[in-house]
Amino acid sequence: MSRILNLINGHLRRDLAAYRGIALLPLRTISCTSRKQAHESDAHTSALRKRWKDTADTVIIGGGCVGVSVAYHLAKAGMKDVVLLEKSDLTAGSTWHAAGLATYYHPGINLKKVHYDSIKLYEKLEQETGQAVGFHSPGSVRIASSAARVDEMRYQMTRTHWHVTEQYMIEPERVLELFPLLNIDKVLAGLYTPGDGHIDPYSLTMALAAGARMYGAQIYNPAPVTALNPTADGKWDVQTPHGTIRANRIVNATGFWAREVGKMIGFEHPTIPVHHQYIVTATVPEVKALKTELAVIRDLDASYYLRQERDGLLFGPYEKMEKMVLQDSWVRDGVPPGFGKELFESDLDRIMEHVEMAMEMVPVLKKADIINIVSGPITYTPDLMPMVGPHQGVRNYWTAIGFGYGVIHAGGIGKFLSDWIVNGEPPYDLIECDPNRYGKWVEVPFLCDKARESYGFNNVVGYPKEERFAGRPTHRKSGVYELLKDQGSMGFHAGWEQPHWFYKPGDDTGYKPSFRRTNWFGPVGRECKLVMEKVGVIDLTPFAKYIVKGKDSQKLLDRLFANTMPKVGLTNISHMLTPNGRVFAEVTITQLAPGEFLLITGSGSEGHDLRYIEAEASDGGYDVDITNVTEDIGVLGIAGPNSRKVLQKLTDEDLSDAGFKFLHCKVIQLAGVSVRAIRISYTGELGWELYIDQKNMAAVYQAMMEAGKDQGIDNFGIYAMSSLRLEKGFRGWGAEMNCDTNPLEAGLEYFIKLNKPADFIGKAALQEIKAKGLKRKLSYLALDTDDVDPEGNETIWLNGKVVGNTTSGAYSYTAQQSLAFGYLPLELCSVGQKVEVELLGKKYPAMVIQEPLVLTEPTRTRLQKKAKGKA
Repeated sequence: MSRILNLINGHLRRDLAAYRGIALLPLRTISCTSRKQAHESDAHTSALRKRWKDTADTVIIGGGCVGVSVAYHLAKAGMKDVVLLEKSDLTAGSTWHAAGLATYYHPGINLKKVHYDSIKLYEKLEQETGQAVGFHSPGSVRIASSAARVDEMRYQMTRTHWHVTEQYMIEPERVLELFPLLNIDKVLAGLYTPGDGHIDPYSLTMALAAGARMYGAQIYNPAPVTALNPTADGKWDVQTPHGTIRANRIVNATGFWAREVGKMIGFEHPTIPVHHQYIVTATVPEVKALKTELAVIRDLDASYYLRQERDGLLFGPYEKMEKMVLQDSWVRDGVPPGFGKELFESDLDRIMEHVEMAMEMVPVLKKADIINIVSGPITYTPDLMPMVGPHQGVRNYWTAIGFGYGVIHAGGIGKFLSDWIVNGEPPYDLIECDPNRYGKWVEVPFLCDKARESYGFNNVVGYPKEERFAGRPTHRKSGVYELLKDQGSMGFHAGWEQPHWFYKPGDDTGYKPSFRRTNWFGPVGRECKLVMEKVGVIDLTPFAKYIVKGKDSQKLLDRLFANTMPKVGLTNISHMLTPNGRVFAEVTITQLAPGEFLLITGSGSEGHDLRYIEAEASDGGYDVDITNVTEDIGVLGIAGPNSRKVLQKLTDEDLSDAGFKFLHCKVIQLAGVSVRAIRISYTGELGWELYIDQKNMAAVYQAMMEAGKDQGIDNFGIYAMSSLRLEKGFRGWGAEMNCDTNPLEAGLEYFIKLNKPADFIGKAALQEIKAKGLKRKLSYLALDTDDVDPEGNETIWLNGKVVGNTTSGAYSYTAQQSLAFGYLPLELCSVGQKVEVELLGKKYPAMVIQEPLVLTEPTRTRLQKKAKGKA
């Protein structure tokens, strides 16, 4: 047996603190006795030896690398009275024992910007502050050992070409040059990112702290927060053993203490510590003999990272979900008092599978001696994304928590939050990290199941339209869920189960992800044909729904939205903008009664949009009542040329074009049930959305399905709706429009009323944008593809140069070709302009076409009437 296995079996270990030159601490878990001792120690905190501030603009709670970065960036941006409170020592928590990896790479889109800003900061921080940070940048290589991995790398390349980060797909020979100690027998390709590397987390945090102090921030430690009390004017009293600070805002950056700080104000933040282990070897002769530092490698199929540590190696695995360990007792009982720079007992049996695979890939590990085995807590959220930004439900409470990769996120997130706080809006879209994406539907069993899944699936192949099934379903089930759950493939949307597509006899069923067309492609075409030619029903319950009413309701909404408010019984599409004129949200608004409005937005925007509305209502002193009714009301959509015939069988209400016009809303009796019906359909076909009490939803659904038998009625899902909306040229929030785009370049001029009397948020900025003229515009593209279709965020090329990016895409079953929206420079937006869209490493011909490809039903009806009138 190799030396490394002998050492592992003997559980040889030495504390990481000693290795890094930090004060040596005992390596243990917290017992009941140590809890008491820690509590007694906390009761006798030492003097701060500096003047205490009793007011602050911003108080940051937590002195890990993320919290200190927020303090640094706010102070550097010129904010006065920035205070950071740390309960014990800076870096106590996950920061001090982190492996310190730093990479430009991220599989998503927006977090690439966070990573980029972090590394660019780390490159210059030592020069700026005079504090060494120990940043090494030998680059990194992600290793592909399967065909699916190669496809994944091609997929990621097209999502990176339109960003500033360098990234290359390389052959095995080049991989070996960057890491000469590899056994490349199983290596098919590599994804190489120059400039990646690793940094010492302790030194990084101390440099950020030095910079924060240099720019005027105050850092107090030990200064544990004992209570948080909101004031009537939206400020906070932050209580500590040293006194109370009155703060304009607070930022929770407390790592695995985030739940406890949240509980002080009534929140159960969905974060949980997981045990992460890594191993540090002694000097390896083959490493010491190298003239250049090894690139960091990530062996994805074996699920570990490995980098050079001095003249040895450091490697850390991610165990499978059935083997990994959660510290769920901390969720139940809280973090033991005094826990900070301590570690868990290691369990090498959990990672032996990965150790053996690492030795096969890097044979020198077989002879390596171990000097450290580190097992420490890192924080996970259910989806592994951090929670960053202002929190819904209270004023001026911000979070920067849930970081599974805090070191690489710290610099960029500090800048992101600082820019947002100072400028009044986020510098770019980062909704995937919005803290309000979670709600009370996240219960502890779900949190544990999803964290276990996210850790265990850390390095699985990242397919488009990915679904993960642990912890599902939550209590968020629509009134028709039990009727539909076994009939098709379900997707997960903000806690809800929603059908993506439906099965028929002979279909290849189940979730079978792919980078190419897969088992849902044919059935989705069948559902599109159903809606275009007959009638289909879709469950839209996950839509977020709010009621806004009160004396100032119209005044508030006129301030928030760029469109005029609809009259009673009417509906329109409206947009909330940021102060700089970017699209914060798209909302469907109906005035139900004088001064009472129903607002509908996307499922993923429920807390995001509600927070923005509540903040303006509170800050502006509007006399309104805002109620989130999302879980109370179910929604069924019915669409297709036969939809009117089906509904007319179930109601006495006149549903003709004259009796029930497009974008009108009425309360009708449908099969004996009171239903709020809006004539609208996101398929662009004749249709209605039916808003129903959840308890009555199944009865209405069954009545419609029975009444529509002779009309060919059937179910359709979200995939079909997405294809149909793209054919009609409908924009989607989060794709064609978000906080990175303004409504004019997104082609939303029809909904933006610059001449309305109300001074809506972003109006002045939009007027300036319009006066200056646009530099780019959303274009509608037809592609010639084969077995792959665009989905958004692909690179657009012309003459070998990157000229833009797609925002969404799908196959048009009506036109039998792929479609996409994409942003192009103004000079390339003309109909007939030819470009190329990169998909899986190949550039496909594409052309700007006139939108929409398929006219909407209201437009077709209007043109038909006009033609008849001329005849």
